[in-house]
Amino acid sequence: MFKDSIIYKTPSEIEIMREAALIVSRTLGKVAQEIKAGITPLYLDQMAEEYILSQKAKPGFKGQYGCPSTLLISVNEQVVHGLPTNKPFEEGDIVSVDCGSYFEGFYGDHAYTFEIGDVKPEVKKLLQVTKECLYLGIEQTRVGNRMGDIGFAIQQHAEKHGYGVVKDLIGHGLGRSLHEKPEVPNYGLRGHGKKIQNGLVIAIEPMINLGTDKVITLKDNWTVSTADNKPSAHFEHNVAVVNGKAEILSTFEYIEEALSKK
Repeated sequence: MFKDSIIYKTPSEIEIMREAALIVSRTLGKVAQEIKAGITPLYLDQMAEEYILSQKAKPGFKGQYGCPSTLLISVNEQVVHGLPTNKPFEEGDIVSVDCGSYFEGFYGDHAYTFEIGDVKPEVKKLLQVTKECLYLGIEQTRVGNRMGDIGFAIQQHAEKHGYGVVKDLIGHGLGRSLHEKPEVPNYGLRGHGKKIQNGLVIAIEPMINLGTDKVITLKDNWTVSTADNKPSAHFEHNVAVVNGKAEILSTFEYIEEALSKK
């Protein structure tokens, strides 16, 4: 799944990757406009594919490892890799939408967990803390730190709230392949792991569960779900190390703008 060694990116490559990431950001913004009770995952999937193709890009996930869809849509206790279905979303659901693009030879890949209508307060808090975990991990992505510092920051914050940090699934390097070295776990030891260097581009993606950290893969061989059927949240950004510090290539601004108008 992962190439053997870390491939550091040049400034010009990072700019292409920024556009690949922003195509995903805009696609997720379109999803934010449409997602609500009664809408089906398959509808969102078709819409996302059409939009990505209109941006002179290709869906980044479709065909990877046999993936049949543009979006991976995971509802409630589903952690990641949910295949789009015709089952409409319901009031109170949370929905993780993961999207990828392939643009001028490089991949963008990020995710956001949406609330459908009124969500239980404890689930709303899970989403808030998971998003905080993402940004705490990004803060640690700087020259002078190591990969373990990212995972440590995420794990500490999640476990402080009593949540389960998924360990069977991790973030990853990003570039000409969707999954490159280094692996980016959401747990770890401070000061351990590979040194962070300029030109590193990674996908940081906390997957945090309301209950146990244990997960199972469903019969479709794609969808990963929590072992105790409690909800899971997932947020992901693409991050480059530029001039010694983290630069977020993706953005949630399009999502937030669309949600603010609802």
